[in-house]
This record gives sequence, C-alpha cells and structure tokens, in this order.
Amino acid sequence: MNTRLHADLVLEGGGVKGIALAGAVSTLEERGFQFRRVAGTSAGSLVGALVAAGVRGDDLHTLMRGIEYPKFRDPPSLYRRLGPIGAVGAVVAHKGWCKGDALRTWVADILRERGVSTFADLPLNDAGAASTLKDDEDRRFRFVAMVSDLSQGRLIRLPWDYRSRFGVKPGEASVADAVRASTAIPYYFRPARCPDKQSGRDAWLVDGGMLSNFPIDVFDRSDVEPRWPTFGIKLSGDPNVNDINGVVSLSKAMLSTMTGFYDRLQTIRPDVIARTIVVATDGISATDFDLSRADAERLFENGRDAAARFLDGDDQRPAWNFENYKRRFRQPWWTQPGSQAA
Repeated sequence: MNTRLHADLVLEGGGVKGIALAGAVSTLEERGFQFRRVAGTSAGSLVGALVAAGVRGDDLHTLMRGIEYPKFRDPPSLYRRLGPIGAVGAVVAHKGWCKGDALRTWVADILRERGVSTFADLPLNDAGAASTLKDDEDRRFRFVAMVSDLSQGRLIRLPWDYRSRFGVKPGEASVADAVRASTAIPYYFRPARCPDKQSGRDAWLVDGGMLSNFPIDVFDRSDVEPRWPTFGIKLSGDPNVNDINGVVSLSKAMLSTMTGFYDRLQTIRPDVIARTIVVATDGISATDFDLSRADAERLFENGRDAAARFLDGDDQRPAWNFENYKRRFRQPWWTQPGSQAA
C-alpha cells in the first residue's frame, strides 16, 4: 500500500456552509489523496458520510450544489401555517421546529445508491492497523459521526459508542440515522432519541457542535507513529466576536462561549494549525436555508482554493509536508529535547 497519499479527514460542522467542505475535499482528491477514515460534526457528518461511501469530488460538488435547502425545513403543516407562533408551539411540543425527516431521507437515498445502509457497509479494511484497533471491532468502520448527548452531557461517537451506550451492534446501525442525530441543530430540528441501556431512559441526541464542532484529535494515537496524516477542514478561521447590546445578544454570547471553548483551545495549538485547512465562509449563516446558487458556488470554490493553498503553501505558511509535520509534532516523548528516558 502506498501510504504517502492516504489521509484521514475531520470535517467541521457549519450547516449549509458544508458545501465548502466538499470543495476542499475535491482538491485533495485531485492531488491524489485517498481517504481512509472520515469523522464529522453536523454538516461535516453529512459530507463525511458521502465521502466515506465513495462519493468522489465531482459528484460531491453536484450533489451539494443541487441541494434544495428549503426542503429540509419540514415542520408539520399545522405549525407551518401558524407562522412564528407555530414555531414556538413545535419547540414546546416536540423540542424542535422541524422534523428532520427530509434531511435524513436525502442522505439515506444517496447512500443507498452507493450500496450503503448500515455501518457494516463501511468497513475499515486495514491490514496494517495497530493490534489494539484490530481487536476493537466497534471501531473498525470508515466513518464516525459526532453527536451531543443531552441526557448525560457528553460527546458520543457513532458507531463507536452504539454498543456501550445503546446495546446496538455498530455494524447493524443506520448511517443515515447517525447523520440525522449529528445534524439536529437544537430547537431547529427535533432531537434524535435512542433507548439508553445504562439509564433505562431515552437519550436525547443533538448536533455534535454543542460539545465539539471540530474533533480534530478523534483518530490520533500517541502510542504508534502515524502512517498518514489527519487533515482537518474548518469553516472559519477567525474567532467569533460577540456583539453584546442587550439581554438576547448576551444570552447568545454566553451560549457561544460555553459551546465553543473546547474547540477554541484546540485550534490555537500549533500541531492543529499545521494540519488544518481553513475555508473562508464570511457572510453565510449555518441556517441560511435560502442560500443562493451563487453563494453555494462561492463556498465550494473557497474550499478548493483553501485546500490548494494548504498543500502548496503561501506567504502565511509553508507547503504541506508530512515528514516535517511528524518531526515537529509526532516524535515520541522520549526523543524530545530535554526528556529523560527510563
């Protein structure tokens, strides 16, 4: 196996901005990279599932550009007719305005066309994997969706946590269901629910971005040398600046601070910066389901350009070089300057 152009991918969430992820993926593919494992949050899980299922760059572009985002808004007709009052009523009654069925069906149909229904259809066939991974059958899959579990206040990784949390064999679980849970923007979509074998109650599952929108370290191992890189694709490079001018904006700023603190700690680390492709998505909201075709195309091209700059380098950073990355950041601790091996 030629591992020089293999890579794992971690895709940040960002709602409708996910088409920018597709643009970056297409450039990486054109440069010869093949993706072994893919993890994603929210929109990143949607794109990641398609990439793991073998959807190539050109087809991915066509699919993402062709999404009719307004169709993902699928509140029951009663609540739709009542306007804002109906939206409030849907949230009170069902914990979310939209059902999320349209989004799940869209993902499921595309995956089915590629022969993918359950995680068993996305096996990680890797004879060179470390023995600890070979022995962990719950992790031998090509795709991981990050989901926030409101019931226990923690991040869960599907399918890795299906057996321990829900008593479900990972290979039998639906990939589209995992994406549906990861994309459940709180209050916008109804939470996904799954019986929790530990508590005996339903677990309430929502957008993984509540706890980690950019889980760049999900595939990292400290006990073995990486055979190929993990690339992160991030949809915004600049930290959010919260404009506070009242109670509502103060509440939003508090929520943003609480939910984004962990990721901001991650993304200032030099080893994360060195392997992250940052795509400009200025002026586009994650829930802008009326996104124009022109804006969608701009996001896609921004993704392509960002990946090219990452690989080739520019005046801000050198060209990507995996060997240099390993020398800087992945040397065993006992080889680092100043360390004392036992």
